[in-house]
Amino acid sequence: MIAFLKGTLIKKNTDVVIIETGGVGYEVYIPLSTFYNIPEPQNEVSLNIYTHVREDTISLFGFSTELEKQIFMLLISISGIGPKLALNILSGIGPDDLISAIASSDILRIQGIPGVGKKTAQRIALELKEKIPDSQISPRPGAEMGRVLPEHRYLIDDALSALVNLGYPSRSAKVAVEKAYSIAEEQDLETLIKESLKILVSDKRI
Repeated sequence: MIAFLKGTLIKKNTDVVIIETGGVGYEVYIPLSTFYNIPEPQNEVSLNIYTHVREDTISLFGFSTELEKQIFMLLISISGIGPKLALNILSGIGPDDLISAIASSDILRIQGIPGVGKKTAQRIALELKEKIPDSQISPRPGAEMGRVLPEHRYLIDDALSALVNLGYPSRSAKVAVEKAYSIAEEQDLETLIKESLKILVSDKRI
């Protein structure tokens, strides 16, 4: 089983990357949380890997942090949740935000993830609360301040995509958009992009 990959990032999409190591290109499926944390193509990248084996195929799922991988593996241990849905869940809500939602039994927040219905959200909240150590599901200081409403998730993703297309590194764009979202008076795409650009121009540390 492949548990870790380190090599040159050849191709980068929001849902899949290709990593070349030892002359072999590995196709790895990733969540958005990982997409925003990895470098641009032609740079070295390291990913924690989960190898999913079926009778007819072998698929690799990659994560920028061990926590992402752990949450992914816990998700697929729940009845009715396969690797693709688990990846979609992590793309709709980051691991820290998911843990926060589980800690507060916020079913509506989990249900707001595309592809997750009420019953699935209830199973996730119930089963993961039993499986994740208490030390991890304790509410994080300030977590509620950074909450992104489910109906605004598309704004975050669209603004990030726009900034990346303008040439900004995905990691810097993510920091700027999240900061802009927390301070913007109007929650619309145009305002979010404008505020994000102001932050990127004014704060050279990002």
